[in-house]
Amino acid sequence: MSDTIFITGLVIHARHGVMDHETEVGQRFVIDLELSADLSESSRTDRLADTVSYSNVVATATAAFKDVNYKLLERAAGAVADAVLTAFPKISAVKVTVHKPHAPIAAIFDDVGVILTRTRKP
Repeated sequence: MSDTIFITGLVIHARHGVMDHETEVGQRFVIDLELSADLSESSRTDRLADTVSYSNVVATATAAFKDVNYKLLERAAGAVADAVLTAFPKISAVKVTVHKPHAPIAAIFDDVGVILTRTRKP
């Protein structure tokens, strides 16, 4: 059985990108997380200790995303996935979506980004 905790629309200002102005000024990114975990215990006990704290997940994801300036969104998303899986043993898989709505692309578009799914290694 696998249940899902989700966090959507986490807005973070960071300096990821391949262009100089992206690393100097930075820009707004939006992160969505889907966390797979067995929530059967917490659904019975109503105890925070039996689940995963959303607040702690947000803090972990934010730190992983902001602590290093990456050239690629793929690497930034991978850092978030790795950090979440490392910090929270109850999470069996994580899906990280990183939106870069102001990417320097010479086109009119709503959004661009990456989606990575990582599972815990046995």
